[in-house]
Amino acid sequence: MTIKVELQKIGILGLQLIWIFLHFIVSSFYFLVSIATTLESYLISCGFLRKYNHLDIDRVQYLAIVVESDEAYNTLKIIELLQWLESMGIRSVCLYDAEGVLKQSKEIILKKVKNASLFQTDEPLQLNCKGFTLEFISASDGKEAVARAASFLLKDKWRKTNMSGDSNQCFSESQMTEALKAVGCGGPDPDLILVYGPSRCHLGFPAWRIRYTEIIHMGPLKSKKYGSLVKAIYKFTMVRQNYGK
Repeated sequence: MTIKVELQKIGILGLQLIWIFLHFIVSSFYFLVSIATTLESYLISCGFLRKYNHLDIDRVQYLAIVVESDEAYNTLKIIELLQWLESMGIRSVCLYDAEGVLKQSKEIILKKVKNASLFQTDEPLQLNCKGFTLEFISASDGKEAVARAASFLLKDKWRKTNMSGDSNQCFSESQMTEALKAVGCGGPDPDLILVYGPSRCHLGFPAWRIRYTEIIHMGPLKSKKYGSLVKAIYKFTMVRQNYGK
């Protein structure tokens, strides 16, 4: 009986040692990756990696920044990020967080970012303009947009049904898109979304605006790096998009 107990203790100790060893290996791997990423970001920022010095910024006509709501309170980090984008030649940016924290800081952001102005959804994108336009949205905008578009479609269907007598009409994707534009909630589709936060998802960004959008997770906002931003945009500009074809 004593031998059996001792063997059980040895087995448990062995499993604990294996767990500690595996944890050490994984932690060391991520530590080395973090060092390599930081070093690469520094080299990009200093201009030592020349391929990142010439970005085809025309490929990014509309960029979206998605931020975890808890991190969206760090207004200074958001402003610095926008200043980086403006210096790189980005002209139109959409700022999104689910709870609308960024919308509450809208006035401060517009005041602190040079040449910044509110984006008007009814105006076409102007890639070569000198200004820097910002759009602020949250999850509530998406819900409200769907409700208003649905109401618009139902009213339109009721009108057409009375005129034609056909009650079996179905809504298509193109009709939904037109309805969203009609109620002023269309907005351009971002070419690229950069997600800042622990979650690797778009955090509720309006789905009808990201049908062909590339999404890149950038990690926590507090750990943002200029070099990582340049690398993400460079990788996007090197991708060939088929747009569902």
